[in-house]
Amino acid sequence: MAIEKVREYFKKFGIEDRIREFNVSSATVELAAKALGCEPCRIAKTLSFDVQGGAVLVVCAGDAKISNPKFKAQFQTKAKMLAYDEVERLVGHAVGGVCPFAVNDGVQVYLDRSLERFDTVFPACGSANSAVELTIDELERYSSFAAWVDVCQVQY
Repeated sequence: MAIEKVREYFKKFGIEDRIREFNVSSATVELAAKALGCEPCRIAKTLSFDVQGGAVLVVCAGDAKISNPKFKAQFQTKAKMLAYDEVERLVGHAVGGVCPFAVNDGVQVYLDRSLERFDTVFPACGSANSAVELTIDELERYSSFAAWVDVCQVQY
């Protein structure tokens, strides 16, 4: 199970006990916010894309949407999400639990600037009923991200 991969990955940082598991689904921004009792914008959703045959993850704020022109400027290709049935095989986590931790080799992780306005955010931890609260510095440290990008528009 992917949550166990994340728990094992977090052990090297000593934060495995910070993973929160819920008795309800946290598979969408709205469900995660309800489970956590926080604003939906603070959910750090991880979107998975096919970029020139490789899996790319973009972690962004819960109220952000991908901007096609910005995405194309950043990655030199149109934003094309991975097919539902490809995500787990290519990324290492199933839809609803996709996160930037303990991903398959070769998966590139990017953090979107929409997250920078928060002190802490809540990414998933590999399952559709988990999350962890991290500062932005911690998100950088634990996600092995490639770069900060500006590929979203925030929906106010």
